[in-house]
Amino acid sequence: MAEQNTEAKLKNLLKQEKIQLWNPPYTDDNNQAGLQHMQELAERYAPLVSLSISEVGGALESIRIQAVKRGKGNKTFRETNVATLELVLPKDIRKDPKTKNYMETRLDVLVQEVVDRIGEEYGLKYIRLLSGKILSADQRLDEQGVKNHTKIMVTRVTDAKLIEQLRKDEEERRNQEEEKKNQDKSLQRTQKGFQILSERDGSEDPISTPFLEIADQKGNPLKIPQRERKALILAMGLHEKGRSLVKRKQYDNAVCHLLKADEQFSKCGSTLLTSVDNYAVLQLDIVWCYQALEALSCLEDAKSRLQRAEDCFLKCYGEQQERLQMIKGNTGREQVLFLRLYLLQSLLFYYEGNDAQARDKLSKVESLYGRLCLDSEKMTQLMALGFTEVEARLGLRACQGDLHEAAIHISNRRQEREELKQRERQKRRTRMENISILAELGYSTSDAARALHHADGDMNKAYGILLDSTRGAQATNNNTEGALSPEKMEQLLYLGFEREVSEAALRLTGGDVQSATQLLLDNQGVFSPDILSVSSPSTSSSTSPSSEEPTTSSNSTEKLVTQRINKPSFTGVSSEDDELVNEVLEDISHHEEDYLDLTLEEESQLINTMKTYLNRGSTHTV
Repeated sequence: MAEQNTEAKLKNLLKQEKIQLWNPPYTDDNNQAGLQHMQELAERYAPLVSLSISEVGGALESIRIQAVKRGKGNKTFRETNVATLELVLPKDIRKDPKTKNYMETRLDVLVQEVVDRIGEEYGLKYIRLLSGKILSADQRLDEQGVKNHTKIMVTRVTDAKLIEQLRKDEEERRNQEEEKKNQDKSLQRTQKGFQILSERDGSEDPISTPFLEIADQKGNPLKIPQRERKALILAMGLHEKGRSLVKRKQYDNAVCHLLKADEQFSKCGSTLLTSVDNYAVLQLDIVWCYQALEALSCLEDAKSRLQRAEDCFLKCYGEQQERLQMIKGNTGREQVLFLRLYLLQSLLFYYEGNDAQARDKLSKVESLYGRLCLDSEKMTQLMALGFTEVEARLGLRACQGDLHEAAIHISNRRQEREELKQRERQKRRTRMENISILAELGYSTSDAARALHHADGDMNKAYGILLDSTRGAQATNNNTEGALSPEKMEQLLYLGFEREVSEAALRLTGGDVQSATQLLLDNQGVFSPDILSVSSPSTSSSTSPSSEEPTTSSNSTEKLVTQRINKPSFTGVSSEDDELVNEVLEDISHHEEDYLDLTLEEESQLINTMKTYLNRGSTHTV
């Protein structure tokens, strides 16, 4: 208390004389005290405050140090937005009453973060921070009036009930942090798993090493440039994982995967994104998560996503869904997508306060819901025939509720899927037989597999690729042997060059001793690793794949425009990345129309909620 009294008196004297201790001659360029001037000041002020010169000198030095520190803090805050707070700790924590305690922090952080730091640094638990008022732990510092150099009082919480509440809050916070870590880990593992699969081109043994093949809904593989193919596999894989999380109502984790999928889709060509409905369905799924998380305050983002979805559906299916009708023979199953689209649009209109447009969209939703809501008796009858619930639901919607037609439709779809599986099995058998034949001719199984892959399974073309590669390797070896004849090597070694660089120089110059000598002299007998690496020709017996695969043919493009890209197909797993690959493959639905299989239970609940609010003419927030 006495020290504070003395400093207060001295500060008043300094203000009266307009003396700034942080500036020369009292503080030099190195922030050290100007001893002579500080001594003179102490001698002059001592009689005025009735204290000894040494006491006044110590108080003045304390004031000077505080002023210098404050000046540094101001500069730091201007340059980095990092503020300096003075902490007033509990009395028993202060090691030296004369020493002040400071903390540097940004002001846009939650108070809880500062509480955690203080607790960890000073060994305090269950504390509150005060700055003219109790600071709320779940709000930012700057939102509660905390500024640079603000004094923060740290007090212990002693009330038993409040301690219990703080303990529960802390436990909940730890659980949330743990959940976030798990979500991040899940996202990273999913991305890594599909990254592994996206880099496989199918040239390995398909029985032991899975790879993903992008095909249309009839199972026809699509030729897509390699870079775009990788992004597309990652996007579709992350979308599948996100959808599986939505089904489990893990919306926080789901939306992270879906937004990552959106990033990958953005790396694909705009023509592809507007030609298939995968991208549109993703936009719907993201906004559906927004509403499930009650985060429709992301209004502008939600609106733009729904608009992209609607534009994509119109271009992909046709203005009157005529393209969809032409390819699939019906449009009933896809109507659930429009029901969800209109429902989300209605919700956004309501959120904006536009009740008229919200009602208009909701009327479309109710009309679709009436047509898509299925007769439970018909569902039961179809399932009694041995069809699954998913097949029954999709079949009835495809056939507008006609029981007999639905049974025929489901049977036909089953037959088509079985025929596709048979073709895939035969394709794999033929591939393995061809690899064996090429291996018997002396080629390695890996080279034979790569050649067949690049020849699109054509045995004759694959053999030609292997022959060309072998001839090229032999020619390279012959040229190398001639270039590195003992006589030529001896000439360069005689001139004093090292053997390794001599060999490299002869390879690079095709065996021309004079050119090799000049090359060595120009490089002072030293080659960089880059130059040396050029001198080692590849002896692989297979050709390298081109950087880009052929683009989709015009016919395939038309199919792509009128259909969605099917789920990637895959086979058994056996590789060093087994665990990751197995994990991500589990989230790929085995039913190609899983994205259309909506029970409409959640949609029904949201429809009733919207009707309640609109009928009341209320401005409640959904």
